[in-house]
Amino acid sequence: MHTIRQDLSIMSQKVLLNAKELDIILHRLACQLIEKHLDFKDTVLVGLQPRGIFVAERIKGLLENEYNIADIKMGYLDITFFRDDFRRSEKPLEANKTKINFVVENKKVVFIDDVLYTGRSINAALTALQSFGRPQEVELLTLIDRRFSRHLPIQPTYRGRQVDAINEEKVKVSWKENDGEDAVYVINK
Repeated sequence: MHTIRQDLSIMSQKVLLNAKELDIILHRLACQLIEKHLDFKDTVLVGLQPRGIFVAERIKGLLENEYNIADIKMGYLDITFFRDDFRRSEKPLEANKTKINFVVENKKVVFIDDVLYTGRSINAALTALQSFGRPQEVELLTLIDRRFSRHLPIQPTYRGRQVDAINEEKVKVSWKENDGEDAVYVINK
């Protein structure tokens, strides 16, 4: 029987971004959003469950506290049962909560996620969003873009860092409020 320590010895990880680098990238992404959306009067932020909500909360906090933009509408979107592969799992899936208490009709929607990999999550998010109205436009902000892993023709509008991780490698984003530290790792199996 393997212990967790033995399993970790099989995997190696390297730090892609430390806390300071992550903070700089989040500030840059917030500034790029301000350049495009100014006062956010017609813009809503939608964090994709489960891990995109941490990026969304950080971005919203920066916009409000560092750049004095008030009344930003933000929600969380669960895409679990909109994915094209949700029936392929051996274990039952557990859905997260969708919390969108506004209509997206004619709004500019910015999806926010931590890692863009195959593009299937974003495809599912576009389908799930239809329940909340027809947006004027949809953009994608992603902290990490694994650009050579795409299965669908989906590209981010705003990207924090591009990573050329091969398929056996995994990108893990850690957040202080959930994982005890701010960092991004590339993990080799």
